[in-house]
Amino acid sequence: MKVFEQSHLLNTLPKQFFASLVAKVNTIVEQGHDVINLGQGNPDQPTPEHIVQAMEKAVRNPQNHKYSPFRGQMFLKEAVATFYRREYGVEVDPASEVAILFGGKAGLVEVPQCLLNPDDVVLVPDPGYPDYWSGVELARAKMEVMPLLSENQFLPDYKSLSKDAVEKAKLMFLNYPNNPTGATANESFFEETVSFAKENNICVVHDFAYGAIGFDGKKPISFLQTTGAKDIGIEIYTFSKTFNMAGWRIGFAVGNPSVIEAINLLQDHMYVSVFSAIQEAAAHALLSPQTCVEELNARYESRRNALITAVREIGWDVTAPSGSFFAWLPVPKQFDSSEEFSDFLLQHAHVVVAPGVGFGEYGEGYVRVGLLTSEDRLREAADRIKALNLF
Repeated sequence: MKVFEQSHLLNTLPKQFFASLVAKVNTIVEQGHDVINLGQGNPDQPTPEHIVQAMEKAVRNPQNHKYSPFRGQMFLKEAVATFYRREYGVEVDPASEVAILFGGKAGLVEVPQCLLNPDDVVLVPDPGYPDYWSGVELARAKMEVMPLLSENQFLPDYKSLSKDAVEKAKLMFLNYPNNPTGATANESFFEETVSFAKENNICVVHDFAYGAIGFDGKKPISFLQTTGAKDIGIEIYTFSKTFNMAGWRIGFAVGNPSVIEAINLLQDHMYVSVFSAIQEAAAHALLSPQTCVEELNARYESRRNALITAVREIGWDVTAPSGSFFAWLPVPKQFDSSEEFSDFLLQHAHVVVAPGVGFGEYGEGYVRVGLLTSEDRLREAADRIKALNLF
């Protein structure tokens, strides 16, 4: 059978770093070992029952079996506007400031293709979500990294960026609460971001995937709460984390009308919107009492506390995350790299963590741990690591 060559575009896409980690994990599992997998980012809880029931009802409606409107159902856009007004005090025009997405990842990959030309520059956080890189490559643009360092609370330092990179940049990705570091942003940082973006004519894309997950009584703030944010950017929100709807593939972008129009235009040529029954269930999720979200946040905070307490007790000097469902833990000094340490834990403790280098050059020296299993399993993971006498 003839094998057709892939396009140059596909061959230049970033390699999937974590595919090799999955292969290593599968080998250990196939050997019959009990593996505690803390390396993934897939929510472990089911979608709340009231949302499932809304979907069950919607899927039986014959009207939903037809093509959805190309740019999404207005009832979902209106629900988004209500959600942002209620949760963040932000006014959103559902007609011009909301785009319905096939999950947050789709929007993050689409935006560079919507706004950039070949060789345009994008400012990308490092460490950061690897699919930012994919969108940049698909647009044939170029990346300039913004190092996220512990001494700056894993926030980019705009003053440290090269003048040339800033002058050429047209787009910037941010993500708070942050994957992988678990850091959160405050009002003053977002105010600085708006000022920086306006001064340098840069569009900001704030990835708010973990917007519902904040600890110690501090609710994560929306970028759009900042005065002037809609003038220079958008926020991308997903139902995957807030409502455990990862497999449903539904999200939205909200903010600057010109960017929203660009997203809609690209999607006009790619899709016929999301299945309307899913859009009904998503609207129900946004408009219903948020008790399930509050309970989920409390669950993650309890897991965070269990993990951080357990690893500190074995002598691991770590900082507790302030948001997201990840912890960002330093690699012990006796290991040369995050991948070496990750491989060691997998082989000798049967505990999976994600090497920090998979999130960028400045992720080296750390591993990402997911809070996506029970407190007992998190404590057991710490006990297994303790037995290795690393600390």
